[in-house]
Amino acid sequence: MSVTKQKPIGNRVLLMGTCLCDAFYDEAAKATVEVLEHLGVAVEFPENQTCCGQPAFNSGDWNASRKVARHTADVFAGELPVIVPSGSCAAMNFHGNLLQFEKAPEERIDSLARRTWEVMDFIRNGLGVKTWPGAFAEPTRIAFHRSCHTRGTNSGEAIVELLGSIGNAEIVPFGQGEQCCGFGGTFSVTFPHISGRMGTLKMDHILDAKPDILTSGDMSCLMHLTGLARVQGRPIRHCHAIEILRDTLLVK
Repeated sequence: MSVTKQKPIGNRVLLMGTCLCDAFYDEAAKATVEVLEHLGVAVEFPENQTCCGQPAFNSGDWNASRKVARHTADVFAGELPVIVPSGSCAAMNFHGNLLQFEKAPEERIDSLARRTWEVMDFIRNGLGVKTWPGAFAEPTRIAFHRSCHTRGTNSGEAIVELLGSIGNAEIVPFGQGEQCCGFGGTFSVTFPHISGRMGTLKMDHILDAKPDILTSGDMSCLMHLTGLARVQGRPIRHCHAIEILRDTLLVK
């Protein structure tokens, strides 16, 4: 998953909202804009953006996925960084070259891969922000789920470092912390029983740590885990990591 990142130039970025922000997690998109603007970054939102193409790719429909990926590359053309509040969708952009195995590499897709940043990685490693000036009003235990799609990237370490620097915050470890949550996109549709049992085991470990908040850099993982917890009668407070940065700034 290693991609040579193009360092940001100037103070403007493009926001890739993602399907999950559009359908379920609009606060993650709002928080992304608010946090970046707080850091002096101007955020532009191309309105003709659609999906990154990952659902079709994971289902084996590479022709359809290739069309979507090319559209995305065209929408986000140029030199500006592309900021994504989703490790999964960012990873799809990183690996756009996988869609080119039948053709010669396309510069537009390669360019998108180099300019794409998961938002917490961008804040820490693109902008160089090492500590966060926010604070919780009272001691708060945070369980951080490290998603599979952020493995091999700097996102996990960036999230831990930034959240751990927040006043009154404690990142709590839990058992089998590196294990998959079981969602896997279309995997959860094709193998729902396996997916559900994996997610339940993950939630068992998380809840054993008694966190106040469950967070991640991937909304799909949060949707899966907290959906299972809710139907099992053990709901947990949760939000995207970028929302924690935004919300702790507001604490007086």
